[in-house]
Amino acid sequence: MAIAEEEQVSALKQKLRELVESIVDRDDYTVHAADKAIHALSALKDLKSTTFHSTNMEHTPVPLHFRCPLSDHLMTDPVILTTGQTFDRPFIQKWLNEVNGVCPQAQEVLSLCILTPNFLLQGMISEWCKENGVDLPKPIFDIHDEQLTEAHKHRLRSLLFKLSLSLSEQKEAARELRQLAKRMSAIRTLFGNSQMVNLLMRPVSIGTASMDPDLHDDLIATLLNISINDTNKRLLAENEKVISFLIDSLKSGTVQTRSNAAAAVFSMSSLDSNKHIIGKSGAIKYLVDLLEEGDPLAMKDAASALFKLCFARENIAKTVREGAVQIILGKIVDHVLVDELLSLLALLATHSKAVEALVNHGGVRFLLDILRENTVERIKENSAVILHLICYHDREKRAEIREEEMANGTLSRLVQNGSSRAKRKASSILHCLGIDESTSHNNPLPSVTINSTSSSN
Repeated sequence: MAIAEEEQVSALKQKLRELVESIVDRDDYTVHAADKAIHALSALKDLKSTTFHSTNMEHTPVPLHFRCPLSDHLMTDPVILTTGQTFDRPFIQKWLNEVNGVCPQAQEVLSLCILTPNFLLQGMISEWCKENGVDLPKPIFDIHDEQLTEAHKHRLRSLLFKLSLSLSEQKEAARELRQLAKRMSAIRTLFGNSQMVNLLMRPVSIGTASMDPDLHDDLIATLLNISINDTNKRLLAENEKVISFLIDSLKSGTVQTRSNAAAAVFSMSSLDSNKHIIGKSGAIKYLVDLLEEGDPLAMKDAASALFKLCFARENIAKTVREGAVQIILGKIVDHVLVDELLSLLALLATHSKAVEALVNHGGVRFLLDILRENTVERIKENSAVILHLICYHDREKRAEIREEEMANGTLSRLVQNGSSRAKRKASSILHCLGIDESTSHNNPLPSVTINSTSSSN
């Protein structure tokens, strides 16, 4: 167990001991004290569960980019600092509180201590866990989280009522609802019924075109925060008013509002049934538009949402039809979000229409350049995955790939020095091209044996 975890366990036990003693020793103990004891015990249980799962993962090495640089454990709630580094939320939050806002990697004082959820990485971690039979540990919550009281419930009802009053009162209520839903998991739980969600949607009846931009953004962000609760995801996706509001927000909100709407789509798409509902809603077109038009953070949210949606096969075809392949290639050429967009492109390339679009827009030459010149392991790996799919789906492009291999030995070097997945893909491409892999290993300009019978596996 890491030192940080041991300290947290010790603090939880001490807090629980004090609470239990006060309850046992006093006849007039409060319900609030009992709630706090239950919360501390629950946090201790979650932490024990996390430690148990980490022991289960000893025989399944966690990729380095999925580990928090502070805890060295699999991240459960990855967030990005303004410096661009990603950490697990509870550990970076504790670090920033103790070290006065200094980034642990860049050693820079942060002018803004903003923690932006890294939804794309979170999705990739989730899929890796599924593929490797690893249970993703529950996020570790701070033991000082606020407790839900009757006062909070009354305040929530009051805020929802204010959403039916004047614009200034609606804006004030929406701003506070956004913060409460972000900070308190118990508040998110209270939105687990249709009536509460419909009360939240009251201001939407006027339509987004004439809605105040601040009110619009706060309502969308509230939906995003509510969707963090797993039991709310299905409820939100099956609410036609919510889906319509998300679509309108992706289409015509400010860039920040569109970004939050994309993040909400990503969050809700964790459920397979929601992937189909959202895919049929028309959201994909506007996510692709945001991918093209947004700032880097908005583009990352759009890419994350599309990545998650495209695990439903029919959504890949829709994404390709909306021109995503061309847009992604253009962004990568401009060195924008190369790693994230190549991950999305590797998923899209499992569809023949995406391969066709890649070939038509010069994707083969570009991927070969990346394999030859880029040094980032994951970027090279995804490039090899895409090139492998092209090689097996488009026979005409094999000559171009073979020519590159004869001139530079790019794939042979990848077989020798790449990640295990990149090595497998590069080796398979060489086999498809009829190139003797054993000869290639010892010769930067590999000898070529034309294999006229080679075909797709």
